[in-house]
Amino acid sequence: MFERFSQIRKERHDYARAWKERTGGKVLGYFCTYVPEEILYAADVLPVRILGSHEPQDVTEPHIFGMFCPFCRDCLAQGLKGRFEYLDGLMIAQSCLHIRQAYTSWEKHRPVEFSHYLCMPHKVKSPRARTFLTGELETFKTAVEKWTGIEITDERLHEGIAVMNKSRDLMHRLYDARRSDPPRLTGTEALEVVLANQMADKREHSELLEATLERLPDREVPERASGTRLLMVGSEDDDMAFFEMVERVGGTIVTDDHCTGTRYFWNKVETNGEPLLRAIANRYCDRPPCPTKDWEARDRIEHVLKLGRDWDCKGAIVIQQKFCDPHELDIPATKKALEDAGFPVLILEFDVTVPVGQFQIRVEAFLEMLGADDLF
Repeated sequence: MFERFSQIRKERHDYARAWKERTGGKVLGYFCTYVPEEILYAADVLPVRILGSHEPQDVTEPHIFGMFCPFCRDCLAQGLKGRFEYLDGLMIAQSCLHIRQAYTSWEKHRPVEFSHYLCMPHKVKSPRARTFLTGELETFKTAVEKWTGIEITDERLHEGIAVMNKSRDLMHRLYDARRSDPPRLTGTEALEVVLANQMADKREHSELLEATLERLPDREVPERASGTRLLMVGSEDDDMAFFEMVERVGGTIVTDDHCTGTRYFWNKVETNGEPLLRAIANRYCDRPPCPTKDWEARDRIEHVLKLGRDWDCKGAIVIQQKFCDPHELDIPATKKALEDAGFPVLILEFDVTVPVGQFQIRVEAFLEMLGADDLF
């Protein structure tokens, strides 16, 4: 059922090249999920999330500090090696210092015909954030119109919003299927779908996902017990080998809070009669925040706790990309809140390549502590 999603993830570059050849459209690579894809779809541009390869590399040291997070160094390496040579555009929304440096170095050493830095406000709870972001979206819209030669009318914006909102609705339905015991799909399968969602044309992805959701209720769930229900929290995580290991040794990842998971698709654009760019700005200010944006109310922690309760999780694995300052600052408060709410926590620090064998020992011990009865 999930083979096509896996194929898109594994062959992401071939997919984008084929889309470009088939449609004649432009492809834009983006670094952060605060990028407003609604505007890009309104201009017939394919947004493609830039992710790493989890391979050792030796090309970024002259361009980016070795003490910057491995994720940003891995992403930059893919650009410097020419693996995204098909990109027509490149952009970032205001994010952490590390990924901003990856964008700046890429733009300098692998220039493309269009690049844009979107000044997404860090303090999204400020009363001025939405008005400020609306102005930045207007600037971005004008830049995209000039680049593509396409006028982004309100009709086109409505279409872009509809494409994104439909995708988000379908992703919620997929994650809801993981509430049952046993879940109708594994955490690894869900990760395949959400990663493909950040690489494929949303219209094609939604067709595939609708067909999958229709078949899901009749799917034969493996006889294997569902395993210990786990919540995954923290930094960007697209490491399939890690997810597969956790579920192989007796865990089941039933939901998550990270930017390659629920944070990407959680809420929709609600127009409510507002000007469309303002409605889009509201969506990105209201979404479950990245730790770089969660000041000062710290709303994210209550959202994480609600995920744990609603998906009946028995424990949480908190992950941090090595040297990730925003998450490193966020982890103590998140860990305390989870444990106070009755969710035991295992903290793991990720690098470009994950030491799956070492992590397996720690995960097995954690599951045993939680009372897992199907470790092997």
